[in-house]
Amino acid sequence: MEIKDQVVLITGAGRGLGRAIAQGFAREGAKVIINYHHSEDKASQLKQTIGKQAIALRADVRDIEQVQEMFQRADKHFGRPVTTIVNNALINFKFDPVSKKDASKITWQDYQAQLEGAILGALNTIQTGLADMKEAGFGRIINIGTNLFHNPVVAYHDYTTSKAALLGFTRNMAKELGQYGITVNMVSGGLLKQTDASSATSDEVFELIKNSTPLRRVTDPSEVADAVIFFASPWARAATGQNLIVDGGLVMG
Repeated sequence: MEIKDQVVLITGAGRGLGRAIAQGFAREGAKVIINYHHSEDKASQLKQTIGKQAIALRADVRDIEQVQEMFQRADKHFGRPVTTIVNNALINFKFDPVSKKDASKITWQDYQAQLEGAILGALNTIQTGLADMKEAGFGRIINIGTNLFHNPVVAYHDYTTSKAALLGFTRNMAKELGQYGITVNMVSGGLLKQTDASSATSDEVFELIKNSTPLRRVTDPSEVADAVIFFASPWARAATGQNLIVDGGLVMG
C-alpha cells in the first residue's frame, strides 16, 4: 500500500519528533491522526497546519479504553481504519543529564512509568488496530527507540531500559504478525536538536555529540521521521523485526 493510501496514527504527535513524523506523512499524502495527551494546543496548531487530511485526538495510550475510542473516532472521521501505527509517545521524561536519577536514587516506580509508556502504550495501539490490519492483509507498525541502549552516553536508566525492552517487543510482534502482512520495525534516533524532551540538555552535551558523530552534526527530527516513513513505504515491504539507528553514525551496528 502506498503511503498516500494509508491512515497513520502517530502517538505523542503534538510536539517534538512526533510532530515531525506527522508532518512527513502528511507531506506524502497520508491521512494523519495526531494523538496527544497533554499538548492540546500544539496538536491543534499542527492539525490546522496540515489541514483536512489530519485529525487531532486526545488519548492516554496507557489506557486501553481511551485508545479504542480514539481508533473508533478516527475510523468514523476518515471512513476507513488505521493501517499504520507509529508508537512515539514519551511519558513524563526529560533528557536532563544534570538532574537525572543515578543508580542509588532510581526507583522501580521510575522504571515502571517508562515501561508502561513504551510497552503498554504500544501493546494497546497494536491490539486495538490488529483486527482491521488482519482483515486488510496489511499493516505497518513502527516503534520509536533510542541509540542509548546501544551506547548509554548518559545513563538514563529507566528510559533506556524501557526502549531496550521495546526492541524485544518489536521482534516478537514481527515474528507473529508477519503471516498477516503486518511488518513491525523500530527506528532509533540519537539526541535530537531540539525537541521539548531535549530542551534541558546543555549546549556542551550537544557539542560533544556533534564532535563524536561522523556527520559532525546533531540529528534533526525530520531525518528520523524520514526513516519512519521508509518503513511504512512499499520499499520496506520485506523488512520486519529491524532496528534502524538514525544518529549520523554515532552508533554503528
